[in-house]
Amino acid sequence: MAYSFPIARKGLALAARARRNWLERHRNAFNFWIHMIGIPLAVAGLPLFFLAPWYWGAGAIAGGYLLQWLGHCVEGNDVGEFIPFKKMLGLPYVAVVPRAADSPSNEPARLG
Repeated sequence: MAYSFPIARKGLALAARARRNWLERHRNAFNFWIHMIGIPLAVAGLPLFFLAPWYWGAGAIAGGYLLQWLGHCVEGNDVGEFIPFKKMLGLPYVAVVPRAADSPSNEPARLG
């Protein structure tokens, strides 16, 4: 008997799409690796906020987000959490920075 798990398949498809989107927004190596430090630091700050003195948790959350913001400054795009608010307010935002190779203005000049 074959089992069918449509909810699991949809969940995996959603996760794959989210991963592709995340990797597209973090193509710069510095940005990618600084996120590998900043995300766990910010996540660890949540239990620290309640299990340790409050300032350790607040510092971990703020430090983790600061590292991620720094990575996005280097890459040249906006932090993902700010984009919906900028859209709502009608402000300009940069979701994905075009790569130099993707830009037609950076193609080498053709002779002849």
